[in-house]
Amino acid sequence: MNLFLMILPMSITASLVALAVMIARLCLRRAPKLFSYILWSAVAVRLLIPVSFSSDFSLLRLVQPQADVGGGYIGRVATLMEVQKNPVVDAGIREISRLVNSALPAIAAPATSTSPLELILTIGSAIWITGVAGLLIRSIVSYLHLVSRLRTATLVQDNVYETDQIDTPFVCGFWKPKIYIPTGISEHERSYIVLHEQTHIRRRDYLIKPFAFLLVILHWFNPLMWLSYSLMSKDMEMSCDERVVNKMGDRIKASYSTSLLNMSMGRSGALTGSPLAFGENDVKARIKHIITYRKPSSWRMAAYTLVIAVLVVGCTANPKQSPLSSSLQRVAQPHYSGYNLEQLLANKTLYVGNASKVGGLIGGMPKPAGLTADGMELHTKAPPYGVTVHYVRNDPTGISEEGAVNGEAFYRNSILLLSLIDNVDWITYSIADQAGRYDDAVYSYTFTREQIDEQIGEDVRRHAADESGLKRLIDRLPNAKSESVVPL
Repeated sequence: MNLFLMILPMSITASLVALAVMIARLCLRRAPKLFSYILWSAVAVRLLIPVSFSSDFSLLRLVQPQADVGGGYIGRVATLMEVQKNPVVDAGIREISRLVNSALPAIAAPATSTSPLELILTIGSAIWITGVAGLLIRSIVSYLHLVSRLRTATLVQDNVYETDQIDTPFVCGFWKPKIYIPTGISEHERSYIVLHEQTHIRRRDYLIKPFAFLLVILHWFNPLMWLSYSLMSKDMEMSCDERVVNKMGDRIKASYSTSLLNMSMGRSGALTGSPLAFGENDVKARIKHIITYRKPSSWRMAAYTLVIAVLVVGCTANPKQSPLSSSLQRVAQPHYSGYNLEQLLANKTLYVGNASKVGGLIGGMPKPAGLTADGMELHTKAPPYGVTVHYVRNDPTGISEEGAVNGEAFYRNSILLLSLIDNVDWITYSIADQAGRYDDAVYSYTFTREQIDEQIGEDVRRHAADESGLKRLIDRLPNAKSESVVPL
């Protein structure tokens, strides 16, 4: 399920980038199709890589005007990933990330119950992986069937083969790609057909197209990705057509267009992602483009190159926070006695089973010195409900008392957790000591709501309504010790 939850926000963000690329294609319709083809690399990056760099120029800023980075949500991903064993997803856009992370189930919790949302996600994940497997199998079978038909092909020249088993020329192969042409093609036609296919080979299109199809398979549930793949393939073919016209001149436009029409295939090749067939992908549009195509001047090519470079960066970068926004964010997200109050209030939750919220709360609290976070468990199968936070102690100079771990440092954090998680009944800290006098010992510190309310003299949840209430609660907390320190 975690893989599906990683794929989902990537697909949503890639959809936004794909829409931007489609709009850019319309604006650049007079530019060589090579530039439109390059633009699709931004979509591929979003489909493949779950994280990205930040830039002042990001088209995602149109969706998220105030980028929540640095001390904000995206900036807290590293902290949350350290606290939680399940991945916390950063889609590059605050709203998308929050939507997906709020659905993350509790992890590493043998006693955790299954929420309805988790059940839906589990079913969705199973459907997704079934679709991926089905498309992969179908593509592999189709490709192997094609290869078997090409075994009788005859070598004509270099890596060009001729066979009567096909109706249109294409490139096939991954390691040593070959050009296959049908029998009966005239020498004149062969010259520009072979040039078209050689352009595919020189640009490594025979690898790029199957790779792009694999990305579509991973995101098969997203119709925008299928449309993007189709448009990318169209731009790929048109850019090769332009190369042929540039190389052989305008005189071949008529015969070249006629060959395209005659050899157009009845299928688009979208099921297998290969081969790179000469007559595929909207032949009518390709013929129209060939007839109207004019090679642009050098200065236009330079201008197009600059525009495409800017657009690719803008589509692949996450929004970067401006200095003014950073200043405002520091005001909006104060750290009070080591606590990130804005983060704590943002992750306040009624249910201890919300792993993302609980992880956000733990991430907004000061971590005791000398400890490394090692995940958490949410116990929600039956009341009393609880949270177990795991740490590993590797630094002997951290919290200690006579060589052993001291539970005093966890007292304040436990009270804050009990105030911010409405239905939690107990908080336990489990520390595996790898640096103390009692190496390999595991210490357990438990704080119950009943114990804390009795010590404070009231229900601590009353103080979690706003920032001022949390400050008052923090100010009155003593550095008391747990009453239930039990070395295991």
